[in-house]
Amino acid sequence: MATVMLDKRLDFERTLGALRAQVDDRLSQWLPRCPPQDAIGVAMRDGTLAPGKRIRPLLLLLTLKDLQQDGLHDVALDLACALEMLHAASLILDDMPCMDNAELRRGRPTIHRQFGEDVAVLGSVALLSQAFSIAASAEGIDPATRNRLVRLLATSTGTQGLVQGQFHDLREGRQSRPLEAITHTNRLKTCPLFTAAVELAALLSGASTSCARHLTGFATELGLAFQLLDDLADGLSPQHSGKDAGKDRGKSTLVTLLGPEAARRQVELHITHAGQHLTDADIADGHLAQALEYFCTRCH
Repeated sequence: MATVMLDKRLDFERTLGALRAQVDDRLSQWLPRCPPQDAIGVAMRDGTLAPGKRIRPLLLLLTLKDLQQDGLHDVALDLACALEMLHAASLILDDMPCMDNAELRRGRPTIHRQFGEDVAVLGSVALLSQAFSIAASAEGIDPATRNRLVRLLATSTGTQGLVQGQFHDLREGRQSRPLEAITHTNRLKTCPLFTAAVELAALLSGASTSCARHLTGFATELGLAFQLLDDLADGLSPQHSGKDAGKDRGKSTLVTLLGPEAARRQVELHITHAGQHLTDADIADGHLAQALEYFCTRCH
């Protein structure tokens, strides 16, 4: 039994590695190929192609595998790249001096430190524009569905998603907050691109309303668990996390409110709820179930 489980885990890791390589290769094709003096293009490439987990693109591609829609892989790969560009743009902006004022991201100096604040802002806007362009020009999809794909991405990044989450975190994060308020901020700033990934897959595949609802529930619980794990990792060294250490010092996070042990129990609860959503969607033994364990045990 142990050998079978080990083989299954290794097979999954090979699948992840292959998909991650495909995403990186397609990202490189979509991003501008530019000379060193084109600071904005270089910043776009550096901010997007820096070594990362690529969780959001992988969630999209793995969801389609679980829904037995491998025939949609090419268009899904393009949408996965759009998701990663949105994520990269959000990180560049989050790191700015007027926001989190970070010096390190993914083990490298942040984009504004490398290229200046002006290039960081303009590069982020360019990434957002490119992401929406990719979704709007997706081939082999009927216009109505394509419009829904673009709207989904726009909603996830706007005032109903990432923008609102970052604003809450900046304006309220230094104040004492109850658990519900912190969870609401986490849901807004971390979950939208997780849920967008599985919702894009549900749209592409024509999944049932029930299946789509449970996929969204799964991604929400995964996003909340991931944010908690990120908060727990705040005290780790930059060599381990790839980011500045202690950026949450003085902030009202669930870790500071509940303590590390209770926060870890909350992570386990989110993982359990996420797994139940997969069971209810009849894909409890698929790639997303393996991803749930992998991302929550290996990525932090």
